[in-house]
Amino acid sequence: MQINRIDNVDVNLEDGHKYALCDIKKGENIIKYGNPIGHATADIKAGEHVHTHNVKTNLSGNLEYTYEPVSYDLPEEDEGRTFMGYVRENGDVGIRNEIWIVNTVGCVNKVAERIAAATGAYHFPHPFGCSQLGDDQTVTQLILRGMVNHPNAAGVLVLGLGCENNNMEVFRKVLGEVDERRVRFLIAQEHDDEIEEGIRLVNELKEYASTFKRVPVPVSKLRIGLKCGGSDGYSGITANPLVGRLSDKLIAMGGSCVLTEVPEMFGAEHLLMQRCTDRETFENMVALINNFKDYYTRHNQVIYENPSPGNKKGGITTLEEKSLGCVQKGGLSPVVDVLNYGDTLRKPGLSVLNGPGNDIVAITNLMAAGVHIILFTTGRGTPVGSAVPTVKISTNASLAERKSGWIDFDASPTLSGNPLTNELFDYIIKVAEGAQTKNELHGYKEISIFKDGVTL
Repeated sequence: MQINRIDNVDVNLEDGHKYALCDIKKGENIIKYGNPIGHATADIKAGEHVHTHNVKTNLSGNLEYTYEPVSYDLPEEDEGRTFMGYVRENGDVGIRNEIWIVNTVGCVNKVAERIAAATGAYHFPHPFGCSQLGDDQTVTQLILRGMVNHPNAAGVLVLGLGCENNNMEVFRKVLGEVDERRVRFLIAQEHDDEIEEGIRLVNELKEYASTFKRVPVPVSKLRIGLKCGGSDGYSGITANPLVGRLSDKLIAMGGSCVLTEVPEMFGAEHLLMQRCTDRETFENMVALINNFKDYYTRHNQVIYENPSPGNKKGGITTLEEKSLGCVQKGGLSPVVDVLNYGDTLRKPGLSVLNGPGNDIVAITNLMAAGVHIILFTTGRGTPVGSAVPTVKISTNASLAERKSGWIDFDASPTLSGNPLTNELFDYIIKVAEGAQTKNELHGYKEISIFKDGVTL
């Protein structure tokens, strides 16, 4: 399959790997998706396998960019469609009515686990909240704040130890004002039996949660996170373009989508920059890309140390190739905002969120930004799930068949011309109205907080 008419490679639909459409000389660019994905390190004959043995990345350090805005004609959608959701006291909309236990510090992970086991609440172990300094601790606090404020949680127990850096007094300053019918606080060191007290508080939160009922709300209230992991040679052909079409459809209805995984934009960032709605957003996008490259170089790492071994086995050769497939999840809608760690969605439309490609960190960042659902495309498969419903979309039929306990939606029929956009949209509405995803059914609800600093 030749994806773009100017490509000099095609993709074998049996294994996802690339083969030369013509003779390619040493040093000449390899073109896929209509863009360079690297250059040939040796002469390649027509029909030969094109992969890591004869291709190398073109990526280097920071670049200068010019704002050259481009817009696309996108179909209009019915903005009047509704779904059944939970309207919170502050006007936010949730799609779940859960009780969450959010730890200020990892030392109380097992306390949270015991309270959750006794009450049916959800807990999210993590190792942070103490022995951190400066921006490193701030990121932890902001991510936890995003969890506490998330509208999928009808009630939240904030659980601390008492002596941690991120102690309750400090964290409450970051958290700001909260509705104490919805958010309760427990410092374990201050109670003779912290388990008993935790159970009491969670049961009170459950009573409060019972006052909420599903009511019709506009689809424009939906917020969707976009993620890929365990990508393969089909990712940029089936699942990611499908998610891009879904993103454009939801945004046309007034909804919001968030694209993250900054290192997996390297080599394709120009496609997002040219869709920025104004110069300020463009400049923020440039800073996002170059700052993440600086993060690599601060740690003496090369920026192109990607794709992963699994990606390569699945047919992805360079980071540019991976990125050009990855950014397709953002469709063709304008980029309206650039978010940092711990920022909550501010505008309807497509936003770009800071953070690495690491699966658990990325889905945690998306959740903390306030998304209701995460669409997670995968070619190799993964069971990982966020605190919010995490829809696994397979790039190929084999994965969907073999890993039915992981996969929620199979994108492979798009290869035969079925766009599946409406089918995926209808499925997302069912999830928003309570249908459980595989990660929810199996209890795969995890967080991992980005760390970049000294541990005391």
